[in-house]
Amino acid sequence: MTHSKPKSFVVGITGASGAVYGVRLTETLLSLGFTVHLVVSNAGWRVLKEELSVNISDRDGYLSEKFRDYPGSLLYHPIGDIGASIASGSFRVEGMIVMPCSMGTLSAIAAGTSDNLMTRAADVMLKEGRPLVIVPRETPLHAIHLENMLKLSRLGVRIIPAMPAFYYGPETLDDIVNFMVGKVLDSFNIEHALFRRWEG
Repeated sequence: MTHSKPKSFVVGITGASGAVYGVRLTETLLSLGFTVHLVVSNAGWRVLKEELSVNISDRDGYLSEKFRDYPGSLLYHPIGDIGASIASGSFRVEGMIVMPCSMGTLSAIAAGTSDNLMTRAADVMLKEGRPLVIVPRETPLHAIHLENMLKLSRLGVRIIPAMPAFYYGPETLDDIVNFMVGKVLDSFNIEHALFRRWEG
């Protein structure tokens, strides 16, 4: 009798403000029993330090402490490890989410510039026809940003801007973060209870 492996997702955290989004997404996927292949850009680690007071001198220690109590499995891949499993199209995952996504990373993905593991993994999603979700976090947006998003959207990439709703009555920052993570999970048809849905 064969047992199916837990579904796997790639999560990318870049240097855009909003590192908490990527952390909460990772926590949620792990809590649901999924395997997460995590990639954090160098600028992403800087934002984790600035916004969440992460000790980035001990990256492995932080990840082990932060995500150890969840039923899912976390696999961390350094941004420079271009030979990692997720750099190959023959390695199967359900999809990839870049949350938050900087305009620099978005531009590199739109241009097909696979010069690090983050952009290579995204390129693999595109070439293999697997779901790729990008959560841009920038404001205001100029024409190049918008054109890059349009280009990716036309390739089938799901663009979910970090634009929280307020109809459900958020009371805390956590509520707003959970809404955005919930919208990402919705795009993969993953059941969750992160926010109250509109029922009319």
